[in-house]
Amino acid sequence: MHRLRILHPNTSSRIRLLPIMHGLTGILFLFNAIGVYRSPQPNWFLVFFFLVVGIACIGFPFMMKKFKKFTEANTVARMIEAFICFTGSLYFLSHLYPVTALLLFAVGSCMAYVGWMEYKIFQPSYVTMDNTGITLPTLFSKRLVGWNELNNVILRNDLLTIDYKNNRILQLEVLDEPGQEQRAALNAFFQSRVQ
Repeated sequence: MHRLRILHPNTSSRIRLLPIMHGLTGILFLFNAIGVYRSPQPNWFLVFFFLVVGIACIGFPFMMKKFKKFTEANTVARMIEAFICFTGSLYFLSHLYPVTALLLFAVGSCMAYVGWMEYKIFQPSYVTMDNTGITLPTLFSKRLVGWNELNNVILRNDLLTIDYKNNRILQLEVLDEPGQEQRAALNAFFQSRVQ
């Protein structure tokens, strides 16, 4: 059995969506500030708080590149956003705005779920190859692809290329690049199983 540490297949799409999701949450917090301001007796602390947090959420994607531990900073920001949504829903529920409270609770639940998914995606992922096939990581479980479903499998430089018989190609970035002789042994194993 051979095992390679890879970048999770869904990581690139998640990284592209990060600025959008933080920005939308920031816009929601700005609308919360407007909602608190327009109430009969506005709570000026909450108006200021939602304004600052909304601007911070909108600006976070632009500051993200400065963090050395990008994934940890993103997960913490996502959990803080979820916590603010949950506590904001309690505030709006206590001030008899049940629709706004329900919306914030739903957004907070979705933010917590997305934060957990991103945490799982940014964890180290491994692809394993044995006599039965290649086991690929998915979001919730692992998927076994049999050798009979594949045309070719090649490990070259830091890319593992999997060519399916239905003309689909999957390229995975290998994080721990194997040495020359280990790469040759893996490619020989792949060719022996695909034939």
